[in-house]
Amino acid sequence: MDLLRARLRWKELKKGLTVFLLFLPTVLVCMPVILLVTGSVMGSGELRQYLAPVFTDSYRYISWKLVPDYPTFENYGKLLFMTPQFFVLFWNSMKMVACILAGQLLVGVPAAWAFAVYQVKGSRALFALYVVLMLLPFQVTMLSSYLVLNRLGMLDTQYAVILPAVFSTFPVFLTYGGFRCIPVQLIEAARIDGAGEWRIFWKIGFPLGKSGLLSAMVLGFLEYWNMMEQPMAFLEDKSLWPLSLYLPEITWAQAGYAFTASIITLIPAVFVFVWGQDYLEQGIIFSGLKE
Repeated sequence: MDLLRARLRWKELKKGLTVFLLFLPTVLVCMPVILLVTGSVMGSGELRQYLAPVFTDSYRYISWKLVPDYPTFENYGKLLFMTPQFFVLFWNSMKMVACILAGQLLVGVPAAWAFAVYQVKGSRALFALYVVLMLLPFQVTMLSSYLVLNRLGMLDTQYAVILPAVFSTFPVFLTYGGFRCIPVQLIEAARIDGAGEWRIFWKIGFPLGKSGLLSAMVLGFLEYWNMMEQPMAFLEDKSLWPLSLYLPEITWAQAGYAFTASIITLIPAVFVFVWGQDYLEQGIIFSGLKE
């Protein structure tokens, strides 16, 4: 009896320790967001008092309060009702992300379906090339992309950001994993029954492989909503910039304004992540499957 109680206590202790070890990194991850929310409702005088050691030559330690002494929504009112340029950049981001994802659907999905279903000579080597191109960072391809876009006359237009992203290889890789999970026998049975290739894709491929496709769309939104290097390299007109380049223009004297802009910028990304987290997990599983 004593041995059974000891085992039960050990299991409870082990469970509590596991919960604590999982809770600790959760707090560390969420703390920056909590600080953003708190800072967005602080007054300018209170923020200046807390952040002065960071931006001045003072050697004092920084202090912070999770609950402001005098909370205010002045920064939200200023940003939402008195800053039209914020909405210009916001809709620039929405337009560019929507165009990029729509283009990837038109280009990447047929490419992934072809790689997964039609085994022709050289397809494996071409897909391996796709994977290699996916590993190249933007800094490696920036110069060649700049020269091509310059010859096409697209520099300082939003097409300079949209078109290279449309032909990204990453959504092809993720969507390919979803299509590869479809049994070959099912596709062959559909062909024997007289279904055309388009009907096979629409009735079998898309419903069974949509998890990989949706995971690619979710990751694509999170990536291109926060992109900074491509617009900085290809866009000179600030009226064409996305919202991700708006925050660096805010000085520390407008810290509350910066906190508020960060919160509003974060809302669409959080919404998409919460909506598509299940598809993200399935996309990670598909990307790790071996052929």
